[in-house]
Amino acid sequence: MINLSVPTINDQPGDFDVLFSLWQQTQENEIKVRFDFSQCNFLRQNAVAFLGGLANMIESKDGKVEFMWDTMKKEVRKNLAKNGFVYRFSGGTPARKGNSIPYREDKVQDKDGLMNYLRKDWLGRDWVHISELVQEAITGRVWEIYTNAFEHGKSTIGIYSCGQHYPRWRELALTVVDFGVGIPANVRSHLQQSEYSADEAMKWASTPGNTTKPKEDIPGGVGLGLLKDFVEINKGYLEIFSHEGYLNIGHGRETFLKRDLFFKGTLVNIKFKCDNKLYLLTSEQTTEPISF
Repeated sequence: MINLSVPTINDQPGDFDVLFSLWQQTQENEIKVRFDFSQCNFLRQNAVAFLGGLANMIESKDGKVEFMWDTMKKEVRKNLAKNGFVYRFSGGTPARKGNSIPYREDKVQDKDGLMNYLRKDWLGRDWVHISELVQEAITGRVWEIYTNAFEHGKSTIGIYSCGQHYPRWRELALTVVDFGVGIPANVRSHLQQSEYSADEAMKWASTPGNTTKPKEDIPGGVGLGLLKDFVEINKGYLEIFSHEGYLNIGHGRETFLKRDLFFKGTLVNIKFKCDNKLYLLTSEQTTEPISF
């Protein structure tokens, strides 16, 4: 039995290293893992999505997972009950939402279900003021992220999502993670360039027009485009972790880095500012557009 202590996890770079370290410790087959939360005061949406996927990964390799619910502080468990994580792994009361975008597992590609999740649970709750056209455009690009994960991630256990509205910080966050082969592996295979570093591969994949797909309707190997434009004008940010590669879009720049800690799959973290502005496409008529 492996006892893993889950600390407080936010969504700064070091917090993702904590998650990836947990993944690295659970790579053997037929292992038994016990998650201890006694040192945890808070789990952000990235931790919820990741831990759910990690538990499924362990079980898919004939391992056993135990969440030590009695080690959780009241507020931590309360939040995990609201987003449906407790219900998924322990039963009891289904998700109650609140400020949560529910924890979700997608073992197969379900476009209608996912688009409904993105429209209603994520962007359709008036936390970010956008027109219907902007909502459709953004959800379409995020759907592309799911599509890429299904078609190229080659994860046998599916894709995991969770989000959260943080009123105190006026932020809306969504994390999508798969435990597949990762973006760098796909790019290296497609280009037959085994020497490509992870950050070089990430840069290639995010360049408009580059794709590992035979045919692609939307430019950008990782399905960005208008989503990137919205992140910039909203002053939010978009992060992608895959292998040692890292992409951060925000604050008027794109940053590509090679990080120390390896994670085989791909994690996408999106954060919007809830700033009470109304965001419209330039094609929509208004007297005071915040358009792009």
